[in-house]
Amino acid sequence: MNKIVNTLMVGGFAVVLSVGAAVAAGPQVNQQKRIAQGVRSGELTRAEARHLERNAGRVHRSIKRDRRDGGVFTALERVRAQKKLNRQSKAIYRQKHDKQSRD
Repeated sequence: MNKIVNTLMVGGFAVVLSVGAAVAAGPQVNQQKRIAQGVRSGELTRAEARHLERNAGRVHRSIKRDRRDGGVFTALERVRAQKKLNRQSKAIYRQKHDKQSRD
């Protein structure tokens, strides 16, 4: 099977994605954009953004480690990864809509 490789720019860094990696990569890029937008608009404080970025990194490393372990991303690992991404998404929403602001 031929693998298609895509390159996109995220925060000034080129990220190369294969078709198999697209399952988790799309939501991760979207979450990074949501955090950046929250900082720009003042909805997120620096501390909140730092916390969300750190947690996003943990989720990303966890997914990367799961892919690397057996070379195959099993259905169970996919479900776990999706749950982690959903929790991170909810955390971003909660932080952006709490009463704290950067002002």
